[in-house]
Amino acid sequence: MPALAEAFREHGYDGASLAVLSKATGLGKGSLYNFFPGGKEEMMAAVLDDIDRWFADAIFRPLEDISSPAKAIGSMFDVVSAYFQSGRRVCIIGSLGLNAAGEVFAARVRQYFARWIGAVARCLERGSVPPALAVERAEEAVSGIQGAIVLTRALGDEAAFARVVDRLRSSLLDALDRSG
Repeated sequence: MPALAEAFREHGYDGASLAVLSKATGLGKGSLYNFFPGGKEEMMAAVLDDIDRWFADAIFRPLEDISSPAKAIGSMFDVVSAYFQSGRRVCIIGSLGLNAAGEVFAARVRQYFARWIGAVARCLERGSVPPALAVERAEEAVSGIQGAIVLTRALGDEAAFARVVDRLRSSLLDALDRSG
C-alpha cells in the first residue's frame, strides 16, 4: 500500500499509469490486477482507505477524544508536520480535489476535509471557543496546512511550511487562551 500511495502522490491519479504503479510496487501488471481487479480506481480507493484509517487514528480521534484541547491541537500540528514531511510530501486527497480525476472520489475528498475541519472545530469548542469562530479557525487551519504544502513544494523551501504551521498553531492556541 505505501508504494501505491507514493506513486499516486508523486504522479497524481492520471499520471500514475499501470507501468508506473507496477514499477513502484515491484509487481507485474497481472499481479496488480490480481490484487485489484477493479484496476487503478480500486487501487486508489484502497490507498484512500489506508489514508483514512491513518488520519482517523492519528489526527481525528485525538482531536475528538482528548480532554485537553490545547494538547490535541499541538499534537495535530506535530503529527501533520511529520506526516507531510514538513511540506515535502503531497497530500493525495488534496491533489484529488484539484483535478477532473477526482470526480470519481469527490465524496471521499469532501468527507475527509469535512471531518478534519469538524474535528478541529469541536476540539476548539470544547475549549470554550464560540462555535462560529471555531469553524472559521478550523477552516483556516486545514486550508493553511494544504496551502503550506503547495507553497513549500513550489518554493522548494521547507521553512515556509514550518512558518505557516507555527502561525496556524499559534492562532488556534490563542483562540483557546482567549476563550478558556
